[in-house]
Order: sequence, then C-alpha cells, then structure tokens
Amino acid sequence: MHTLPQPATLPVSGHLQRWGGDPLGLLHEGAAISLETGKTFALKLGLPAVVGYSPEWNRLLLSDLDTFRSAGSFSAVVPYLAGGVILTDAGHRERRGAVNPPFGKRSMESLRERIRAALRAETPDTTFDALAWADRAVLRMLNAAYFSSDLDAGLLHAFLAPLRHAFPVPAIPRPLLFARMNRALDKLAQTRLTRGGDDLLFHLARWPGGVREARISLAAGHDTTTHTLAWAVWHLAGHPEWFREGSLKAVIKETLRLYPPGWMGSRRLSQAVTWQGHTVPKGALALYSPYLSARDPQLWDAPEAFRPQRWEHNPPAWAYLPFGGGERLCLGMHLANLMLEEALTYLLETGPGLRALHGDPAPRPGVTLGPAGPLMVRLSPFPTPRTSGGATPVP
Repeated sequence: MHTLPQPATLPVSGHLQRWGGDPLGLLHEGAAISLETGKTFALKLGLPAVVGYSPEWNRLLLSDLDTFRSAGSFSAVVPYLAGGVILTDAGHRERRGAVNPPFGKRSMESLRERIRAALRAETPDTTFDALAWADRAVLRMLNAAYFSSDLDAGLLHAFLAPLRHAFPVPAIPRPLLFARMNRALDKLAQTRLTRGGDDLLFHLARWPGGVREARISLAAGHDTTTHTLAWAVWHLAGHPEWFREGSLKAVIKETLRLYPPGWMGSRRLSQAVTWQGHTVPKGALALYSPYLSARDPQLWDAPEAFRPQRWEHNPPAWAYLPFGGGERLCLGMHLANLMLEEALTYLLETGPGLRALHGDPAPRPGVTLGPAGPLMVRLSPFPTPRTSGGATPVP
C-alpha cells in the first residue's frame, strides 16, 4: 500500500489537517495523480486509508460485504447515524429485508398526496433563498411522510440542526436532545401501534428497533434531500430552458451527479485485500467517492458541466452512486426522489419563470455535501386573472 500515489502530506499530521480543511481539494489532487495509474490513492488519516473511484473499485467495495464492513467506518463517529441498518454487518440482509418494504417505490405513492399537501404549506416568496426554502420544505415533507405531521416541528428542527454544521459539530454527543427526540418518537409509535396509521412510523414501529431506524433514516434523509433540492433550484434558475414539465427528473439526476450528498463512503477491511498489485491491510479504511466517480473525465463528457441532456442515455455502470449501490443502496432513495420531484413541480406550478440573482453555490463538505449559500433566486408568479373590475397589476 505504501507504493500507492498519495497527495502531498504535512509533517506529523499527514493528511488529517488537509482532510479537515479542504477535503475536496485533497480528493481532486489524489484523483489527478492517480487518473492514469488505477484511480486509487493512499491517504494518511491516522490509520491506513485508500481511496478509489473507478467503477471496478466501487463494485468490489459495495458488493463484497464480508470483506468491506460498515462497522468502524466514518458513520460510526456521528451519533445520528451510528446504528441501525446503516452500520449492521452480520444479519444485514435480514434486517434490511424487514425495514425495506415501507420505503419501496410502490409504498411511496401512498404518501404522495400527504407530502404534496405538506409542501404547499411552505410557499416561497417571489424572491427567496433556495437553500433556506429547501430546508423548511424538506422538514415539512419528512414530518408528513414519517409522522403524518404529528411530530413537534420545533423539536424536529432542533434535532436535525447540528447536521447542518461542519465537523466536529455533528459528532458531538447530545444525550438530552436525543432523549427528548426518543421520548417523542416512542409516544407517537405507541399511538400508531394502538390506533393504527399509514405513515412510515406506523410500519417501522412494528419491528424490533424500528423506531430507532426511523430516527436514523430521518437524520440521513434531511440534509441530503435539502442540499440536492437547493442546488437543483439554483441550476434551474441559471438554465431556465430546463424549468419545464418533463425535464425535472433529468435535472434531479444531473444535480445528484454533480453534487452527490454522500460525497464519500467508507468501509473497514475485515481482511487484507490485494488490489492492482497493492496490498491493503486488514483494519484499513477503504473509501469510495461518488463525487470523484461522477466527475471522471474518462467516463463522462464535460463532467463539470450541468447537462441534463446526458440522461437520455444510461450512465456508466458503477460510476453514478448518489445513493450508494449494491445491497446497501440507500433505504430512502425513493422517498428522496419523490420529495425532490414534488418540490420542483410545486415551484413550476407556482410560477413559470425562475432566475438566479446572487449566491454562493460552492460545495462545502460535511456529513453531506451542501452549497455554501445563500442561493437567492426570483420566481415569476403566474399573472392574476382579470376580474370584472379591470386588470390587476402583476408584480
């Protein structure tokens, strides 16, 4: 492994300081020095770490669950994600099979009208910050999907707020906040078990540990969807030709390609692995980067450009991984797509025009990849119909 290329290191800290300050810059440097030599490079992060971004590496890491384990990965250091099906190794397939049905595509359709109604309570102003609006809209939609909007909105906002900050904020234990959230979820779950229901909590509460899965998947789904929605609105405002019915799914896919919320995935090796002549030792971190894979110039034409038309064709296999891949495909993939489609459709129904004003769309990596913001846009409302009293001015 010591023969793998690696970006420039700093004395003593290796790559840790650069990882904490500019991880995307570090990844780009690693990709540049390894593009022609196997698309794999080493990092010094306090323990041996190897980053790969080729389709072959992605397939191996996401398919061989016995060798590439979730326990001990980066998710374990974030209390919001440390547990449940996300980190389960032994018995993962059975656990996933138990909690998967309510998150299936068919089940999502039963939640569409509820999500749509919740979304319409978050009407954007004519001029608005796409990032702030997306945050509020996604909170409403998640509350509707998981809890029929019965969870206290203030508690939900407070519980998820630390995830909006850079490290180490999301990794700081918050026992009192988690206790409040757990009590509220347990109370709602008991109501679902005794009185019935049709939201996600109703389905999950019937399984051992299901309420915990609800809390974890809720945390995993908020910022990921919020950031994708904000970036999609920003790009539509800059490319109004795509702000039309029939184009929104391609816009979502292209946004997820450019800015996959899960920009970096990690596993720990349960045994040594030989990859392209290099030995990666047992216990090392094995990293894959949907961000780098989706910007590989050998796989994508003009990878830095926003081009929804590229989705007229299938993407390169194992190069487009906004929701992971293999058996560990993101549990909330269908819910996220539903919320994104509904939110963009709602904007289209609200006004025919969208224009970018000013903002900072630069990607800022944390638990998820998000825009620096704000992202100020202007929505052109539909004209007010004429009345018998004469024309009404259009703002």
